[in-house]
Amino acid sequence: MGIVTWLVFGAITGIITNLIDPRPSQGGLGGAIVLGIIGAMVGGFIGSMLLGVEITGFNFSSVVIVVIGSLLVLFLGRAIRTTA
Repeated sequence: MGIVTWLVFGAITGIITNLIDPRPSQGGLGGAIVLGIIGAMVGGFIGSMLLGVEITGFNFSSVVIVVIGSLLVLFLGRAIRTTA
């Protein structure tokens, strides 16, 4: 996927993650894009290593993997911020 595609995919999945997350988001659209892209990296790594599922573009399984990865990033970030 190209850079623009990753930005759009990151924005969509970041917004979905922010809607699922019970705490209010603080980063706006830029934060949602960054969250979605980092979530894609984390979710893609975990999905390919543990489940044998990879991010292949705009499809349901890829969106689910990225949203799970983004929620994991949010959870870990808050856990680290709380303890620090």
